[in-house]
Amino acid sequence: MSRIAVIGTGYVGLVSGACLADFGNTIACVDNDERKIQTLVGGGIPIFEPGLDDVVSRNVKAGRLAFTTDLAVAVRSSEVVFIAVGTPPADDGSADLKYVEAASREIARAMDGYRVIVDKSTVPVGTGRKVRQWMAEELDRRGAKLEFDVVSNPEFLREGSAVQDFTHPDRVVIGSSSERAKAIMKDVYRALYLGETPYIETGLETAEMIKYASNAFLAVKITFMNEVANLCEAVGANAQDVAKAMGRDGRIGPKFLHAGPGYGGSCFPKDTQAMARIGRDYGEALSIVEATITANESQKERMVRKIETGMGGSGSLKGKTLAILGLTFKPNTDDMREAPSIAICEGLAAKGARLRAWDPAAAKEASWRLAGIKDSLHFAADEYDAIDGSDAIVLVTEWNQLRTLDMERVKRLLKSPNFFDLRNVYKRREMEAKGFRYFAVGQ
Repeated sequence: MSRIAVIGTGYVGLVSGACLADFGNTIACVDNDERKIQTLVGGGIPIFEPGLDDVVSRNVKAGRLAFTTDLAVAVRSSEVVFIAVGTPPADDGSADLKYVEAASREIARAMDGYRVIVDKSTVPVGTGRKVRQWMAEELDRRGAKLEFDVVSNPEFLREGSAVQDFTHPDRVVIGSSSERAKAIMKDVYRALYLGETPYIETGLETAEMIKYASNAFLAVKITFMNEVANLCEAVGANAQDVAKAMGRDGRIGPKFLHAGPGYGGSCFPKDTQAMARIGRDYGEALSIVEATITANESQKERMVRKIETGMGGSGSLKGKTLAILGLTFKPNTDDMREAPSIAICEGLAAKGARLRAWDPAAAKEASWRLAGIKDSLHFAADEYDAIDGSDAIVLVTEWNQLRTLDMERVKRLLKSPNFFDLRNVYKRREMEAKGFRYFAVGQ
């Protein structure tokens, strides 16, 4: 098996490093954040991801996984170096590659022989060539004639199920023109290869495009269903039944056809923006992706209007207390990046509503992401504390415990039985039979 350095211990880097160690590789996870490394060395996990703590603990005990701030030592003791640093969006929507460049240059300054450099971060098409150029520049400065290959190996991890996704992937994409590098990468993923996981071997640019195209398509699919749901409301149709029938078509499939308040998270918003920017840069406008970005923002605003209309129309939210259940962009994560809850909470507060919010994992992150409306926001102890004395419930994130609320208790705690189900968790007929005024998406 391989000796690997993984640069970056964020979401992608830590999950990748831990799971690669579980495959039998020897991994050194590197980060320049000393506090984060100290947390990991002490047995803590700096991100919320179900099952990750067990994988990390198991491989640390086995001696296959270690954490360090010393990039040079990690690079010199490894044959493969994964770059898994952040690529945040720049002001113009493009991916900011400053961390990728810094890591590439540091690797070149430290390496002492042939290395396979793996772009694991989501990066724009052409980044692999830039990594090669940055490293070549540093090697020239050193006067070192060392060989290396650059590989694009995009990740396809879903927050909340990342360990399962990494260890049981739909495919492994290896983008490189070097047969030597491809052979080494197959050894890195040997555990999956033995399990007959499909390998897709491509060039660098194709592998980079696969990641963006995949995420953009899923974002388009979500947004298309949201727009269909909005039309269903206007014509009196049921979006859930429409989605169920559509999903039975093998050409379409049932996944990502759930109407809701819009997509969020660390991938879809950033990657659609970056892909649209790439299209503009190359003079190939991606009109569908551009329209998806606009429609997704409109969907979040639409949720605020839906709640205001349901509560009585213009001005009806002033002085009202709303229970906001769920703040993360999806369940089983503490991630609020681009979460619909942010725009919804800010929109409701702007209309004079007081908010009692609860989320099982996001209280810490929400405290600063929603700092701009702190005077209108109270963080409740649990879901029922949020509901107590509220004029309405707004279910934003479909955490499991929010799928099984005690409706008799809920009704006693509410001032008025208004229930805005932005994830279509409950059934209208049952909710109305229990005396609730029930509002869903696409019904």
